[in-house]
Amino acid sequence: MITIDIETKSDKDIAKCGVYAYADSPYFDILLFAYSVDGQPVQVIDTANGEEIPENILAAIADENVIKRAFNVNFERVCLSKYLRENYSQYFQSYSIAEDTVGSYLDPKSWHCSMIHARTLGLPSSLAEVGSVLGIEQQKMTEGKALIKFFCTPYDTIDGVPQFHSQEDYPEKWEVFKAYNKRDVEAEMEIDKKLSRFPVPDFLWEEFYLAKENHDRGILVDMKLADAAIGLDAEAKEELTTEMQRLTGVENPNSVYQLLDWLESRGYKPDSLGKTQVKELIKTAKEPVKSVLEMRLQLSKSSVKKYTAMKQTACRDNRARGMFSFYGASRTGRWAGRNIQLQNLPQNHLEDLTEARELVKTGSFDDVQMIYDDVPDTLSQLIRTAFIPRQGMKFIVADFSAIEARVIAWLADEQWVLDAFANNKDLYCETASRMFGVPVEKHGINGELRQKGKQCTLSCSYGGAKGALIAMGAIDSGMKEDELQPLVIAWREANPNIVRFWHSLEQCAMKCIKEKTVTKTNRLTFSYEAGFLFIELPSGRRLAYAKPRIGENKFGGESITYMGINAQKKWDRLETFGGKIAENVCQAVARDLLMYSMQTLSHCFIVATVHDEIIIEASKDMSLDVVCQQMARTPKWAEGLILRADGYECEYYKKD
Repeated sequence: MITIDIETKSDKDIAKCGVYAYADSPYFDILLFAYSVDGQPVQVIDTANGEEIPENILAAIADENVIKRAFNVNFERVCLSKYLRENYSQYFQSYSIAEDTVGSYLDPKSWHCSMIHARTLGLPSSLAEVGSVLGIEQQKMTEGKALIKFFCTPYDTIDGVPQFHSQEDYPEKWEVFKAYNKRDVEAEMEIDKKLSRFPVPDFLWEEFYLAKENHDRGILVDMKLADAAIGLDAEAKEELTTEMQRLTGVENPNSVYQLLDWLESRGYKPDSLGKTQVKELIKTAKEPVKSVLEMRLQLSKSSVKKYTAMKQTACRDNRARGMFSFYGASRTGRWAGRNIQLQNLPQNHLEDLTEARELVKTGSFDDVQMIYDDVPDTLSQLIRTAFIPRQGMKFIVADFSAIEARVIAWLADEQWVLDAFANNKDLYCETASRMFGVPVEKHGINGELRQKGKQCTLSCSYGGAKGALIAMGAIDSGMKEDELQPLVIAWREANPNIVRFWHSLEQCAMKCIKEKTVTKTNRLTFSYEAGFLFIELPSGRRLAYAKPRIGENKFGGESITYMGINAQKKWDRLETFGGKIAENVCQAVARDLLMYSMQTLSHCFIVATVHDEIIIEASKDMSLDVVCQQMARTPKWAEGLILRADGYECEYYKKD
């Protein structure tokens, strides 16, 4: 095994573009290469000063029988792929077939990630934070951040060429940088020793390899559309700003403070100018205030940011790669979005998407405005469509139907819900029928009750009550506040086994923590090992809660606490309860089902996964029905769980 850490330079901002575009830059290079073979003393190769990586190490990098390990190992793998291709092509071996688009990268199968290892235990995702939490002796050097900025990023650009500080001009700084590079490998090895008590199972590494293959493949961006959208957005914002200046007399109507002062002069005193507050104010505002606020909403559209992120993330072949972080959510193991954030794209409601795309691509602001009026909104609705398949191919988009509702019903043995799915009945109608004791049909008898059944199902499945319904938009949809609590009670009475499931999870977790014993309930196994609470899922994967304790909640009763990442992304003690554990478990099982489907469909060109959805770049003759059937296959560990996948074909990505 080789533990590796590299220091690199590029004119690209890796925080904005990701490692693939970063390494794809013509100005990318490796400056330092530190490594240790099988735990031996760390060696640092100063490639910036002409030192060459030993041939046995180069051969080992390309050898899939040798494990390469690093913290966030995909950075090293992608960067070394580029480095070997350009400098030591004899050692670069692609794992691509001619029809695929992963040919620029080393096979991920022999690369292990210490960050992923840490995430499986619920630990932070940075080397420094993990080192601090684990109390390792070889801590990451604090000088590193400043040195990376100094040597690895351009200090200027002359005639379009980025300028970097030379190591020859700053020999003392450079020696410190080399020490930093060495220290990172030492810290990584000590972290690996600490984590070795809980090895990552082989099946999880296999999942990691498949995820990296999908990331290597990437998804094609329609650059003509993205460029045109950015240009139109700039024109739209200029026009809106000018018109707001005319109506208000305010020098900078984009300034919150200036606009608040103007509104106050007109008799309006909103607490803020957030989207929700502005929308509410528009309902009662008179002219010209109403028009000004409507224009502010248009200006607040973040459409151009997504298009800009696409251009930054895409490599020179116009494919955006690495948009998801495998095991990004430590409490469930779900993927987390990066850079473009495909998991947070605006929906599209335009009926003529194709015509709108073509009109936007002309770049004519006047024409787009004449047809669609609200240019920012139009651009926002077209964001999804900027992702396109290769020429001669199509997208097949398939996703699970009501996956979390199916999973919690299966885990909790809520049989009537399972029967509803087995008989292809509408869950929300069935829920409303049980809640109100009357037949409910979509677009039929008592159909108005379906929405209440839907709201409660989405809000209450994990212990949510009145507040969850409000957060889900119950009041905005027409419900009255005084009917919300009775709805919560009715939903819980209709789903008694799910309610018992919450309590069983909490009781099992508490007993496990208190008595350090193994407890089981509802296909789940709780265990306590060396300061961690583990919940083993039906798939065999385990969720981890670090340093669990029994504390006291705000009501004076017992509560479960553990160490994890809080909302401010700090390592902190967090509180959980039965409903929250149920949410973690159900989302984790849904994640495992998606991975099983990805493995089933691994012969396809999967270009992205978004929530419970798989996007495939497919040949024109590939069958949508077959893909959906394959995706809905139930793994052996989920016997009795009824899955369903629905999908559609498209010439560009969209929401069907």
